[in-house]
Amino acid sequence: MKKTNIIYWSVTLPFVAFMLSSAIPNMLATPDWIGIFKSLGYPEYLVSFVGFAKFLGIVAILVPGFPRVTEWAYAGLAFDIILATYSVLSIAPNDLGWLFMIVVLLFLFTSYIFYHKRLKLRAAKNPQPVFGAPVTLG
Repeated sequence: MKKTNIIYWSVTLPFVAFMLSSAIPNMLATPDWIGIFKSLGYPEYLVSFVGFAKFLGIVAILVPGFPRVTEWAYAGLAFDIILATYSVLSIAPNDLGWLFMIVVLLFLFTSYIFYHKRLKLRAAKNPQPVFGAPVTLG
């Protein structure tokens, strides 16, 4: 469990930091991000929406106890990164900045895989009774 936790946190924290570094300026709708969105052909009002969605996804990944919400957060952040990468490739195919986004995706997928490994290890350590299972009285 210790090795799994170390790997999980060593990829999840940098991933969360990267996403937070774009979520906060997006939420504030800074002129730089408005310019980026406009250059990609997206409307200005989408900037703060994407920022708040990223922020909620980060919170969902970091707060334990809500596995279904965490699943949706990983999916949403994956879609965000994939869409951002595709958008940059569509506008500037010769710009190699999209390669960095592949690294971010690798961090996301590694975090997701080890999130599930942690869940399995935790479930094996603390098995929960199944609803409807026969109860034996001691």
